[in-house]
Amino acid sequence: MDSVEYLVVGAGVSGLSLANWLRREAADAGRPDPDILVLEADDQAGGYCKTVARDGFVWDYSGHFFHFKHPQIEAWLRERMPGQEVRTVTKRSFIRFAGRDIDFPFQKNIHQLPREEFIDCLYELYFRDAGEAPPRSFKEMLERRLGRGICDRFLVPYNQKLYACDLDRLDPDAMGRFFPHADTDDIIRNMRHPDNDSYNATFTYPEGGAIQYIHALLRDLPDATVSLGERLESVDVDGRVATTSKRQIGYRTLVSSAPLDQQLRAYGVAHEPADFSWNKVLVFNLGFDGKGAEGVHWMYFPDQSLPFYRVGWYDNILGAPRMSLYVEIGATKDAVLDVDAERERVLDGLRREKIITDQQLVAWHSVILDPAYVHITRRSNAEVARLVPQLAAAGIHPVGRYGKWTYCSIEDNMIETRELAATLSRR
Repeated sequence: MDSVEYLVVGAGVSGLSLANWLRREAADAGRPDPDILVLEADDQAGGYCKTVARDGFVWDYSGHFFHFKHPQIEAWLRERMPGQEVRTVTKRSFIRFAGRDIDFPFQKNIHQLPREEFIDCLYELYFRDAGEAPPRSFKEMLERRLGRGICDRFLVPYNQKLYACDLDRLDPDAMGRFFPHADTDDIIRNMRHPDNDSYNATFTYPEGGAIQYIHALLRDLPDATVSLGERLESVDVDGRVATTSKRQIGYRTLVSSAPLDQQLRAYGVAHEPADFSWNKVLVFNLGFDGKGAEGVHWMYFPDQSLPFYRVGWYDNILGAPRMSLYVEIGATKDAVLDVDAERERVLDGLRREKIITDQQLVAWHSVILDPAYVHITRRSNAEVARLVPQLAAAGIHPVGRYGKWTYCSIEDNMIETRELAATLSRR
């Protein structure tokens, strides 16, 4: 039986970052390289951070744009991408509402709506019921903060399309710091002095796609660190032995970015499966023979009659001469998706919205992300709070958006695993 010090499940950003941080901790302490093995079920590293190059177009599995708040992390990655142009882009994003393009975030730009829509939103904002007790759900939080006018026109229909669930199921803090909160003063002030700054006001993107960040994370790792095409099947938690699709592996510490519900099944840990739910997202990457709209990077679509909730323009990020789109459709985790039929619905919707005019589709790609967005609920939060310390006591550490069942950025995953590596290295 093979044996390693650190067994890492998942060769995405979280797993590969952890392997790098563990090696750096050892080097800084003057110790030899730690014994690390990263398992990846797929035949390619990267998780959802993969790139497809087809017929002159560069697409990701979905829009993976990096929003760095820690310059040292960004610099460290860029040092490992020699020769790769990395564009820094100031975001331009909009909401398509009743034929108008409203600046994002919607709640700070209601003055751009048609007059009657604007008055209704302002009235509902002013006379909203803020309540005294804490809100019980994400939807209730939205209505208490911003009134039903704003919620009914954008926040509720858009997020229902994205999450593919009743927003009353989600925890009030389901989006954490990523939800663009605004109070009445912010909204009124924005009418005269626009300030639409957000956590992702600027972002970076390599000319070769998001996979370049994965290549950067792989650059310093010894070749034998990552085992591709090897799936974790079960774990003897007490014996600290993992069974994979190829072998048995003893370990001292196991770190996994796999979805938490999948981890719990592999560990044989008792839990209520219904406490963990999620959506899936069908992503279409579409390449056309001519240019389309300029000056926009992505756009949100709350209209329930359209299949997609978001459309992004790769060509406006990369400065390419042909329109290159990603289009996202949210669905329940049990939905059966007919890709060909959905593609035709998407093309019809893009024509209706005049995103496509006389351009012809010349290349396309699709992928289903399952899971895509986890549903953060009071029950899932309670289970995470109960289970993570229990697993840590057994030498198992879930990490990342899916491992910790949370909403976070790619940089957050790198910071989380850096802190975990420092903790593990002290033991």
